[in-house]
Amino acid sequence: MENNSAEDFKNPPGKKKAKKKMTAQTRLIITGLVLSTVFIFCTACFATYSIDKNMNSAYKNFAQVLSKTLAIEGVEVTKEVPPLAKYDALRTNSISILRSNNDIAFIIFKDNNSKVIYSSKDDYPEQAEKAKITVSSPMIVKNLSDSVNVGSVTVGLSGSIMDRISATSKVSIAFVFALAWLVIAGIIYMNSSIITGELRKLYQGVKKISSGEFGYMIDDKDVDKEVKELYGAFNDMSEKLSRYNEQTIESLTFERNKLESVLMSIVNGVVVCDNHDKVIMVNNHAKKLLEVDEEDIVGTQIQQFCDSSGEFCFNDKIAQFKDTPLEEEGSPVPFNITIDNRILKCLISPMFTRSNSYVGYIIVLIDVTKDVEMDQLRSHFISNVSHELRTPVTVLRSYIDTLYNYGNDFDFNTQREFIGVMNQEIIRLNRMVNDILDFSRYESQNIHLEKTKQNIMDIVEDCVNQVQVLAKEHDLTISVMKEPDLPEIYLNVDSISRALMNILSNAIKYSPDGKRIKIRVERSRDGEYVEVSVEDQGPGIPEKYQKKIFDRFFRVENDTHTVKGTGLGLHLVKITIEKHHHGQVFVQSKEGEGSTFGFRLPIKPAEEDLEEYIPKNMLPAESEA
Repeated sequence: MENNSAEDFKNPPGKKKAKKKMTAQTRLIITGLVLSTVFIFCTACFATYSIDKNMNSAYKNFAQVLSKTLAIEGVEVTKEVPPLAKYDALRTNSISILRSNNDIAFIIFKDNNSKVIYSSKDDYPEQAEKAKITVSSPMIVKNLSDSVNVGSVTVGLSGSIMDRISATSKVSIAFVFALAWLVIAGIIYMNSSIITGELRKLYQGVKKISSGEFGYMIDDKDVDKEVKELYGAFNDMSEKLSRYNEQTIESLTFERNKLESVLMSIVNGVVVCDNHDKVIMVNNHAKKLLEVDEEDIVGTQIQQFCDSSGEFCFNDKIAQFKDTPLEEEGSPVPFNITIDNRILKCLISPMFTRSNSYVGYIIVLIDVTKDVEMDQLRSHFISNVSHELRTPVTVLRSYIDTLYNYGNDFDFNTQREFIGVMNQEIIRLNRMVNDILDFSRYESQNIHLEKTKQNIMDIVEDCVNQVQVLAKEHDLTISVMKEPDLPEIYLNVDSISRALMNILSNAIKYSPDGKRIKIRVERSRDGEYVEVSVEDQGPGIPEKYQKKIFDRFFRVENDTHTVKGTGLGLHLVKITIEKHHHGQVFVQSKEGEGSTFGFRLPIKPAEEDLEEYIPKNMLPAESEA
């Protein structure tokens, strides 16, 4: 396997490394600097050449003038001097001149026969070697009638002054032109910097806009007219984008808040997931049903949700939903899950955009625990009622058939015994039918029981007398304890009697033979109610069933509670006391030690409920008026 270097990954084969292109502005600046440099250099060269040329011409003129001056001086110095003394006179004058001017390299005087009279080369040979320019002038003596040439003067100049002047001129020119180049370059740089700064401001503004900072303004002070117009156009665009963004955000925020409000107000639980199964929204009822906080579920995958026992509740169902082909109309996919003994009906509906793109799904959670329990209770109730009705009907049919066919063969006591059994079964059948009818009647929303002011003890004593025969069959003793001076209260005698009879019948059914049943009639501790309680010594009720014992169709079925029934008796007690008498029912029980069932009836009903308690024909005359 070939090893690829980091450079290979940065620049893969077939892809040339991108070169940084020079911008038009940079090219313009460089071109301007090059042209200005060439112009300044050419100008400086031309100026230097012109200065050197003029200086050379001037220097030669200076040398010619100097030689003529020396010729005149030589004539004057040697005018009245004897021939033998001319050498000394010219030498003395020449040395004085050479010492006073370093630029003169040598001076040579010659006679009219070109014979050297004096030469400074003999005295200053080194200085004579520096001569660069040599100029000669004749020595003329003017008489009255004509001019006579007596000789000539040759002067050699070293040109040191010209060199110094030329060097100074070149340096000055170079400095001036360099300064000019720097000024031009600086102007170009400053101008480009100003333009670049203005463009950078515009770039920063565009960057702010692209990052979402709408409304950003560029300061257009101290800029050119064209740039100011450009900044103005940018600021107008930024302001318009800001207004549009605010309107869009307000609209989106309003729509989102409206959506969240609708979602949160839905009575069913709603969980919204994206196409990656992540929970993006959950309403309050869903958090309550799932028993989870929003921060613990939002952003997580719904398949990872588990109940308190560690079971992944949605994992299998979500996988099943994903394996199901999506229908065009997006029909919901129903299924049930169990979370901590709570049964939830779930409906998964796929979410599509207007362009029919799949974006996720919505899970609607409906708590159907009560409904499932009620279905089970109804099935159990129907089974119990069928069994309970079949038993007395079967007994009655067999006894009646026996009496009808063989009654003449039985003596009087046997016939009496048969009739007694038939009577008990008819009473039992009548009680069950009454319970069913009362349940249907008391559950009705429109029924109002007529109530009169009664002494509760009369009802208690009447009920005790009715169950004495049944109690004696089981060798049970019923005792009644009454608080003195109990007030009369408004009640419906028939419904209260039936409620108390249901409680007493249950106490007799579940009490072992030979035990005692205690009935207490007294005021409640707060003094607002009359309380009737029935205490037995039966097997008791487990604590987990005590909250459900008054529910309709509910029965405790185990090894201890084997007595059959419809499961409506205690529910009818609850409806009678709480719905129709605005009272309270209660139960106190300990498993293995017995139970106490009872109810409380209000002593003083509210004034607005008096018409419900008192029949219209018993209202006072002033109330009718």
